[in-house]
Amino acid sequence: MTQPLEPTLDALQNPFARYVAATRPAFLTASLMACLIGLAIARHDGLAVDAALAAVTLLFALMAQAGTNVLNDYYDALNGTDARNVERIFPFTGGSRFIQNGVLTLAQTRNFGFVLLACVAAAGLWLMLASSPQLIYIGLAGLFIGWAYSAPPFRLNSRGQGELCVAAGILSITVGTDFVQRKGFAAAPFIAGLSYALLATNLLYINQFPDRKADTEAGKLHWVARLDVQHARWGYVLIVLLAYAWLLSVVALGWLPMLALLAFLALPLSVKAARLLLRHAAQPQQLGDAIKLTIAAMMAHGALLSLGLILG
Repeated sequence: MTQPLEPTLDALQNPFARYVAATRPAFLTASLMACLIGLAIARHDGLAVDAALAAVTLLFALMAQAGTNVLNDYYDALNGTDARNVERIFPFTGGSRFIQNGVLTLAQTRNFGFVLLACVAAAGLWLMLASSPQLIYIGLAGLFIGWAYSAPPFRLNSRGQGELCVAAGILSITVGTDFVQRKGFAAAPFIAGLSYALLATNLLYINQFPDRKADTEAGKLHWVARLDVQHARWGYVLIVLLAYAWLLSVVALGWLPMLALLAFLALPLSVKAARLLLRHAAQPQQLGDAIKLTIAAMMAHGALLSLGLILG
């Protein structure tokens, strides 16, 4: 597999393009799809979707993930994880390489990350005024997860809680998007968004295999680092099973419409990715296709689920 070229200062002379690229925009689609599911469940429940509120919510979610991505690069540079990562599969693992390749300094990366989170806070305040003050609970939880995932003293991913952070963060976007339209809490977005959140978690999980050696040396003891590789690989399969078992169960219980099962059309992508991981877990450089399939499975599942909710 031919990997894309890593970023360099010569290739990113335009400051605006440089900072946009530092957010890893291609991966912001995870938040985009989480928003779409939130809007779809609101529409399914008979709400008239407010386009202006939906647009601001989407911007809010994208900035939150962008800020998390940038701060993750900063804290991984501080602990030396990305610098020692020689088994990375760029652009999927090993960070953005902006600090390591001299495109941005540590201070620039730190400041940019916190500016993005400050913008998220401002957007959240506006959305609170337009919907309900209770939105602050979702916003504060999302900001805390985005910061504490990498930052000391919490360093949640290093303590084996990274997967929980990703699932909770993605689910908070779906719940928050629905909340803004509904102007209150409901069980529906939790129920609808969990299977997608689990598949998004699997992207973090599989990405940790190429990073395993560097993360272990830096003290980032997530579950892929804690477990023997031959045992850790089955975690991916377990998460896929949980995602689809949840979706099947909530449809069987009548909590989601039958057409939500359209999302099962994405299952073969997850199965193919799992087979590649089971075969190549000990050869991380062979996992590029499995990572791509994991992204495709996540996005296809989210899109099909949203379609099923709207049509249902």
